[in-house]
Amino acid sequence: MAMLTNEHKEFIKNVGLCIIASADKNGVPNASYKGTLSVLDDEHLVFADIFSAKTRKNLLENNKVCVLMGDLKTMEGYQFVGEAELLNSGELYDAVSAKVIEKKFPKPVYVVKIKINEIFYAGVKK
Repeated sequence: MAMLTNEHKEFIKNVGLCIIASADKNGVPNASYKGTLSVLDDEHLVFADIFSAKTRKNLLENNKVCVLMGDLKTMEGYQFVGEAELLNSGELYDAVSAKVIEKKFPKPVYVVKIKINEIFYAGVKK
């Protein structure tokens, strides 16, 4: 288990766009941009599965996931490695869905909750 620091939380909030990496049950990788990633708490990230058929299929078969975020201006970034849980109902699903719909996106198929196991600095400055 890894804990998000205030620095991580600010970074996620300010960068916004990320890449989600997943692999199917045979290990075939997939990477997909996501613009809805947010911090749930000190141990979890969450994003809306809106147009993510391949990512969704992979996470249903193999819940291991990696989130990669980078800031080209500062050349800093982070990699968050963890395990995904796909939710299609409940309080968290409803809350994330409401935010997504407010931005004029379709209702998510799932909300993906990621339990963070490891955090790696992926920049060039530290």
